[in-house]
Amino acid sequence: MVGALTDKQLVHQVYASLQAASCPLVEGLYLQETDSMLQLLCAPSKLRTDILAWICSSINPNFADSKAMSVRSNDPDVMTKEMAMFGQELMLCRAGDLDLIRGDASPRRQLQFLEQLLTLVPGCQKSAGNRTDGEVLLNELFSAKNLPQLTQMLEPTFDPWPAHIKALSKGSKSSVKPSGKKAVDVAALLQLTQSELEKLQSECDFLNGEAQSPAVFSPNSLRVAAGDLQQLMSTFSHVYETDLRAYCSRDVPTFSTETDVFQRVHQLLLACNTELEMLKEVSEVSASVNKEVNQLQTQPRYWRHGEKRTLPDQLEEITKRIGDFLSQLHS
Repeated sequence: MVGALTDKQLVHQVYASLQAASCPLVEGLYLQETDSMLQLLCAPSKLRTDILAWICSSINPNFADSKAMSVRSNDPDVMTKEMAMFGQELMLCRAGDLDLIRGDASPRRQLQFLEQLLTLVPGCQKSAGNRTDGEVLLNELFSAKNLPQLTQMLEPTFDPWPAHIKALSKGSKSSVKPSGKKAVDVAALLQLTQSELEKLQSECDFLNGEAQSPAVFSPNSLRVAAGDLQQLMSTFSHVYETDLRAYCSRDVPTFSTETDVFQRVHQLLLACNTELEMLKEVSEVSASVNKEVNQLQTQPRYWRHGEKRTLPDQLEEITKRIGDFLSQLHS
């Protein structure tokens, strides 16, 4: 949004939009400084008037005929009035905003007006920093100077290892030789590791025994297992006959289908919760009312003779005045 831009950003954007619109009046200008752009776009001058007239003519080609009539006119303000009327037709300004057309308004207002006009110019494109122009991008990409790079990207032939890097790599590989001392240290470390592993394996004899002598089916083992199972079954039969049969012969317990008790309990619990919530709300309201009453009694809120007074003081004053009035009536 234009309103979010600073004056410096806005003047650069308007100038870039003029260049992108191929305005012939700025083609030979290569302004880089912000002050120079402000002088061109916001200071009253014939060049600024011509730029504004060119924008209006680009929006509406019929305005060019009106411009020719204005040049032949003896009134120098006719062109200004016509451009103001044209801006009013576009709902960008009023017919009486002649200071905006002449360049006497604030720079930001002028820049916003120019920015809004430039958005109506057919074919006008903002600078690349604000809007991407696909046609300009393609023309730049397929230009003659960029064709070699484009061809290389489509058919890459670049060797990631140039010749001098390869030579350096080969030289470094051939020059690196293992040191005798380092080789001895590595061998000693490997021997120590092997000894530790053998010691650990010797401490795990049970694992080695299971791995070397897997279980073999034996008739004696089966006879022992069958004898244990028979003894367990005999023990269970005795316990069942003496203790469990009486319980197992009972009928399956039935549950009552009456739910009145649960409904009443549920209702009572809901009522209790509702009552607790009401008590909580009553307590909160009571505390709020108490606080409000205390404020009415302690804080001065009512004006009397140019100063604020509390409610008790005000009531006392009114009671006194009523008493004085009644005593005067009786007298």
